Amino acid sequence: AQEPGTPLSDQEYHQFFQFLRITVQARTACQLRELYGCKNSLIQRLDEYENHGVIPSGPICSELPENNFFHNFCTFSLYRCIMKQYFLKV
Repeated sequence: AQEPGTPLSDQEYHQFFQFLRITVQARTACQLRELYGCKNSLIQRLDEYENHGVIPSGPICSELPENNFFHNFCTFSLYRCIMKQYFLKV
């Protein structure tokens, strides 16, 4: 463990900024989803990429105690965006 207040090592900086880039990209995808909806071709390509080439048809189940059922993948994705839980999986 590093001394509190000391800068990150080169490897730690790499991991830190890699996570930030991924989060910024996820946030950007959410903004596009909110602006253009799930029928947008770019959003559909992102959804297909996330799901190995196929957008799951509903219903979508999750292990979330507060919401364990979504009507479709679009609803699930919008929930992740609203809750800022970008990397939440079904």
